[in-house]
Formats: sequence, structure tokens, C-alpha cells
Amino acid sequence: MSRRAIRIWYLIHKWSSLIPTVFLLMLCVTGLPLVFHDEIDAAMAGDTEATLGGPPSADSGLPLDVMLDKALAGSPGSVPLFMAFSQDSPLLTVTTGPGPDAAPDQMDLFFFDRTTGASLGPAPVNPVMDFILQLHTDMFLGLPGMLVLGVMGLLFVLALVSGTVLYAPFMRKIAFGTIRRNRSDRLRRLDHHNFFGIVALAWMLVIGLTGAINAFADPLTDSWRDGEVARMTASYAGTPSIAPQDYGSLDAAMDAANRALPGRSPQFIGFPGGDWSSGHHYAIFFQGDRPLTQHLLTPALVDAATAELTDARNMPALNQALMMSKPLHFGDYGGLPLKLIWAVLTLATIWVLWTGILLWFKRTPGNIERRIEEIRTGTIPQASS
Repeated sequence: MSRRAIRIWYLIHKWSSLIPTVFLLMLCVTGLPLVFHDEIDAAMAGDTEATLGGPPSADSGLPLDVMLDKALAGSPGSVPLFMAFSQDSPLLTVTTGPGPDAAPDQMDLFFFDRTTGASLGPAPVNPVMDFILQLHTDMFLGLPGMLVLGVMGLLFVLALVSGTVLYAPFMRKIAFGTIRRNRSDRLRRLDHHNFFGIVALAWMLVIGLTGAINAFADPLTDSWRDGEVARMTASYAGTPSIAPQDYGSLDAAMDAANRALPGRSPQFIGFPGGDWSSGHHYAIFFQGDRPLTQHLLTPALVDAATAELTDARNMPALNQALMMSKPLHFGDYGGLPLKLIWAVLTLATIWVLWTGILLWFKRTPGNIERRIEEIRTGTIPQASS
């Protein structure tokens, strides 16, 4: 590689690493407990789902209309926003709010046993995990915070690529895993930085890319609703949204959706007027039956007044990528063993970031040419510090 190419890649790596470092450290520290959010919630509030016996709520149980009436009776003055199903137990959840366009902090989530119809009360509140999740997701800044973190994720990916281009040839000149302890502090830090960076490289690329995709979740959802859903419901254009008191039978709507998408399992229903539906439809989202495809959702739009199917089609590729990226980002595909691997790799990433910070603060100013020569020749003078 020429000196000019090395200089360009060196400057790319320098600034794509320095700019997002503080944000990345925050994301790693907050992301570590979020990997185990299910286990932490169960330990702190009890595992409601594990205490229930009966068929999964996605398969059978009391009529959906009955369950919806029970939820609304316990939340007077509210309208239904979502109904979600479990693939493992009779647990059924209903989300309500003051209106179809309610903000997240105005929503209430209630648990029910679909086998017996019993109310299990509101969803347990875990303010610590809620705080960590929001800090990790948008830094309490809403969409601007999400977009900033998305850009930081893309810079992280650029730093990984540039670091690999710069140092992979150099690393091939020494035995893998070598930490030259008899040399300077700077060289030992560089060996740590490079070694852990290479070990966790593939994982860090996945986390950086999925994190960036997740950061654009709201714009992607808006784009799907304003584009794909609008095309699916073109015949309803210009007609007023259906009022909650005019909603028809959920059971009839589910029957229509099941006929259109046989062999699939419902994951949740978005009620009219919300982010996941139109102003006239129940949006019934079905998932696949395998660990990978269970995160790929197919919506069926059913007229909320007549229970007639309007359309059912796969979501666009970008939205499908979003559905896949969220569980992959937090290691939700492989149960606790995969989460433990995710945790170890998160700690390795923290160490990579920390050694990078030390290398920067302990650098000798004005020695860019020396560093370029070190990278080009693959040698570091004994006197380096």
C-alpha cells in the first residue's frame, strides 16, 4: 500500500474512531444489561408467562372480542391500540391509550390469560431498565437522538473497516494473539487494541450495522405506512377514519386474515389509526414458524367495520431488515447461551474502545509520518512510547 493510501486510511480511521467513541462506550455499557432484559425483568418482577398453563394465545382461547371487552372495561375512556399474542403460553396483552395516535408515554399495557380470561393486571414496571433502554435508544431526545446514534453506528462500521485495512497486513507479521510485553506501553496497548479488535470484528460489524438500522426504525415505519399501506388501501383514500365505537368483530377479522395467510401464526394486531395500520383497518401481523423467520412479519389488512380482507403482502425489504436486526442486535435468536456470548463480546468491544482512547491520549503529537511509516513497514522502533 502506498504512503498516500495509508495516510488516507489512517485519517479515516482516526476520525471515524474519535468522533463516536463516547457514544459507543455509552451504548456498550447500556447494551450489556439490555442483552439480559428478559432475565432481569423476570427476576425483578416475576415471570408471569411461566406461571400460566394452557395453549398459546396465538393458537386458541377465549374469543378475541371477549378479551378486548375485558381490557376496555378495565381501562374506561381508552381505545385499543394493540393486541399481542404469545407463541408459548396463554398470555395475551392489550395496549390502550386515550386515542388512536397516543404517544408511547400515554399507553397502558395489560396482561390477560386467554384460556381463563383472567386479568393479570398491568405490565410490571421496571424504571431502571426503562431508563437504560431509552438512553440506549435515543438518549431521551426522540427521533433526533435516534438519528445521531444511527450515524455513530455507521461511523463505527467505517472505523472497523479502516482499522482492518490498516492493521491486518501488519498483524500478519506477528503470531496471532501476541502481546509484546517487553516493549513500550504504547506498543502493548496497540497489540491489545488490534487483537481484541480482530477477535470481535465480525460481531462488532453486525452490531454496528444492526444498531444503525434500528436507529432508523421510526422513519422506516412511517415510510411503510405512507407508501405501502397507502397503496394497499388506495380504495379508502379520502374517506374518514373509522371511529373506535364502530369497530367490528376482531374474531371475524382474524378468520379472514387466517384464510389469506394459512399456516402462519399471529403476532400482534394494530388497531385503526395507529402507526402500524391505516385509519380503516385492523393490521394483523403474522410471523414465520422458525427461529429465523419468526421475526419476518406479513401484515393482513382487514376492514375494521366489515371484517373483509383488503390486502395481504410481505413488508418491503428494508422493513424486513429492521424486523430481523432488532433481535440480532440484542442476541435474542439463541436463548441464554447466545446472550452470554454477546455479553463477552460487548466487554471485548469496551476494551477495544478503552485502549483506543489511551492510544490517543498517550500519543506523541505531530508524529503522523512516523506512524504511517510504522504501518507501511510493519515495524515499530524500540524507542516508541
